[in-house]
Amino acid sequence: MKYSIYKYLLRPGTLLVSSLLILGVSSCKKELVRINKNPNAVEDPTADYLLSGAEKSAADAYWGATANFGSSQLITQQWALIQYTDPDRYIFDGSSFSDFWTTLYTSSLTNIKVMMQLGEEAENNNYVGVGHVLRAWNFQLLTDAFGNIPYKQSGNVEQSSLAAYDSQQEIYEGLLSELDTALLQLDPGGAAIEGDLIYGGDISNWRRFAHSLQLRIALRIADAAPALAKSTVQKVLDSKELISANDQAAQFIYDKSPNWNPVANNFSTRNDYRISKTVVDRLYALDDPRLPIYANLPENKNIKKYVGVPNGLTTSDANSLGLANTSKPGSYFSADNAPAVIQAYSEVLFLRAEAAARGFSAENAAALYQQAITASFNQYGITDEAVIAAYLNQPSVKYNASNYKKSIGDQKWIALFGEGLEAFAEWRRLDYPDLEPAVAGKYGDKMPVRFIYPSTEQTLNRKAYRAAVAAQGTDDLFTKLWFDKN
Repeated sequence: MKYSIYKYLLRPGTLLVSSLLILGVSSCKKELVRINKNPNAVEDPTADYLLSGAEKSAADAYWGATANFGSSQLITQQWALIQYTDPDRYIFDGSSFSDFWTTLYTSSLTNIKVMMQLGEEAENNNYVGVGHVLRAWNFQLLTDAFGNIPYKQSGNVEQSSLAAYDSQQEIYEGLLSELDTALLQLDPGGAAIEGDLIYGGDISNWRRFAHSLQLRIALRIADAAPALAKSTVQKVLDSKELISANDQAAQFIYDKSPNWNPVANNFSTRNDYRISKTVVDRLYALDDPRLPIYANLPENKNIKKYVGVPNGLTTSDANSLGLANTSKPGSYFSADNAPAVIQAYSEVLFLRAEAAARGFSAENAAALYQQAITASFNQYGITDEAVIAAYLNQPSVKYNASNYKKSIGDQKWIALFGEGLEAFAEWRRLDYPDLEPAVAGKYGDKMPVRFIYPSTEQTLNRKAYRAAVAAQGTDDLFTKLWFDKN
């Protein structure tokens, strides 16, 4: 079902965002927060418009260039750059990821906080429950990318504009607890909510998403905190409330300009991105029917095959391949209304397969693995049973119980095409697929395993920043995060 994005996002000043409300970032005094109000902001915001604004700003940050196709999708070799290739060579700095950090803290999380307050005042617990789920997702994105981040104090700008960082372990534990709180609030028989551009106010689906997000976090910490991971998996499976079909997936569906998909926005004026040679070669080797969806044929009509670009070429070497001779990512992803997929049904099945492989459940790992691949095919309209069976029966695709991380890691990477941040986290955690470093990478054979904190943190929140770095490790691309144990 498609929900109108315009009703809630074209009202002037609907986003309750002040340029000074940089939660956990700004060192401005409390008085400045109160005095410097945005004259264009709504003085009496409503929960529905705040919910729409929070969902849209988070989806834009999650699916946009800074955190997705301009960074994590390059690192995981889903996309590649053919012009201005520095990011594909791991040349990032303290400004590279600022937009992602700032948008989530100042826009999405700010709107969520006020929406939840309004929901409490109106005695509508479903706004509160949805707010907790969205908070959990926002913070999960941030900690997956950066590691230690402001979490517990991040919303207390009126008390202190300097937010301490929490350890990644504390954050994941807090998110699991926060999702439990969300589930206590979310009541399909309760008061209706409006402004929901993800599920159209369907609270049953929000409950499924909350449990599915808990499952994601449980497997994320499986190597670092196996006991908590196992108990969480068992609780989630016992609930029998998980995303169980493609039409229950959590996704933000865009509309036409100006509320269009960030990829469409980029492609409307630029010609920088191509599909990675790594993906093209892998899908050709597997005779994978998703290839025509993931890639377009080159504009040069004499070329009849998909042509990927190696990751991390110098700009001159990339340019020499020819803009017309290489394949852009598929038109499915650059359509104005293409969805930002937050959590797909196939991902939930892969998570269940891995949980079974680890002995966290009594489910059948091999069967769930096959169901996950099938769900990914179905997600893109590939439903021919003979085609799917032929794919699943290939020796290189069949589930290998003796190395479940390779089977699941390789296939999950394919299924997560376009979902750069999630693919980045799973590649680090599972150590598959086995990727070669960028051809002309700045750091030789090293590959990034985290994002760098915004440089504003060093100047505006210096004490907390230094404490975080002392606890976690050097603020560079190569410091492993707490969940990444192998």
